[in-house]
Amino acid sequence: MSEDHTHVQEFFGARAADWDRRFPGDGPAFTTAVTEFGLRPGDRVLDAGCGTGRAMTALRAAVGPAGTVLGVDLTPQMLAAARRAGRDAEGALLLADVARLPLRDEVLDAVFAAGLIAHLPDPGANLRELARVVRPGGGLALFHPIGRAALAARHGRELTPDDMRAEHNLGPLLTGSGWDMASYADDDDRFLVLAVRRP
Repeated sequence: MSEDHTHVQEFFGARAADWDRRFPGDGPAFTTAVTEFGLRPGDRVLDAGCGTGRAMTALRAAVGPAGTVLGVDLTPQMLAAARRAGRDAEGALLLADVARLPLRDEVLDAVFAAGLIAHLPDPGANLRELARVVRPGGGLALFHPIGRAALAARHGRELTPDDMRAEHNLGPLLTGSGWDMASYADDDDRFLVLAVRRP
């Protein structure tokens, strides 16, 4: 979207209060994606770019009471909306930049990122930062509740071969950032890429 964090914060900040109402049917897609991600009880998972925290209930259910759920977002209004929705009961919410996470190396088991990749200013470096905080063998889920074609149509544009989320572009991007793509699904009703952190 932009390398200017102020622009990202303004864009999402202005939409935060109505975000969940704009997309009321997305809940089941989040739950299904988290289920397919294969988290285990006790896992430590980051919801990167968590927005209003729509994934946090499913993430908490997956990791159980012994697990850790951390939601990180750059936009204070999104985190405020997550708290109003009670999603801070599912895990900790932190105002932070996923490009510079305030976390130790290899402290997490997994990262779930819904709708994030298109808004990363430097996708290669930012995916490396996500890899830094995940243990070897840990997982990454890149998710969107609708597929690339449906999202492009919603935004009034056409898909082009240079779309970063196309499999032929995303695979090498992940490989160069410390991840191995394990699966790729781009359907009308969801986009879900699963990757594994290399040793």
